[in-house]
Amino acid sequence: MEHSDQAGAPDAPLGRPEPADTQETADAFARLAVELHDADGVVETVEAVAQFALQALNCSYAGIALNSRGARPEIAAVTDPVVAEVFEMQLASETGPLVTALRDRISVQIVDTGTEERWPEWAAKVAALGVRSVLDVPLVAGSHRTRTIGVLGLYSPNPDAFGPDDEAIAYILARHASVAVATARHEASMAQAVDARKLVGQAMGILMERFAIDGDRAFAILKRYSQDTNTKLRDVAQQLIDTRRLPS
Repeated sequence: MEHSDQAGAPDAPLGRPEPADTQETADAFARLAVELHDADGVVETVEAVAQFALQALNCSYAGIALNSRGARPEIAAVTDPVVAEVFEMQLASETGPLVTALRDRISVQIVDTGTEERWPEWAAKVAALGVRSVLDVPLVAGSHRTRTIGVLGLYSPNPDAFGPDDEAIAYILARHASVAVATARHEASMAQAVDARKLVGQAMGILMERFAIDGDRAFAILKRYSQDTNTKLRDVAQQLIDTRRLPS
């Protein structure tokens, strides 16, 4: 069944677990929060989330696909090669529960791929791989949750493997992952920006010394070469630093 992004919200009840189970789940998420905070980058972040899913949910396989600046989403983390195959079939055909979750920002559940009718061709191939239950949860960011970062995919070889508790926990996990991935991407972007400024500054220094010009003129030269050769400014700077020559 499909349902809106509001289903399984953080304040939704997780069923009626025993107190010990509730405390165990809370402790597990606390450990995950620390692990995500300490992750070195996006790759480490999504791998931590995928591995945590295996411990916290009734799934045998998990994976994460992320939206990218390229033409299509990228497979960012998988706990088993079968997940990569399940993802790839959908990304190649641009159809399936993962694509729907990514596009419409809704969770999509398949109770049994052996009887699934919405994507029968894909479901038959997935069933042949030994995957019977599917739960795809979008990773969304922003105050109004309007930007889809990616999708957390959960898989089981058993039909009807994911109950309401699994769905609620998956939603919370997806929210943790969304914030962590967005933060990791922002930090990576900031680091690249700082690195680019350093490269451009170094390249400007080379031009200023060689041609006895001021900083404004040196930057204008780099910018013109960047535009004329359709090359990023930082790449023009890097080439000048490496070769002591500007692009042809």
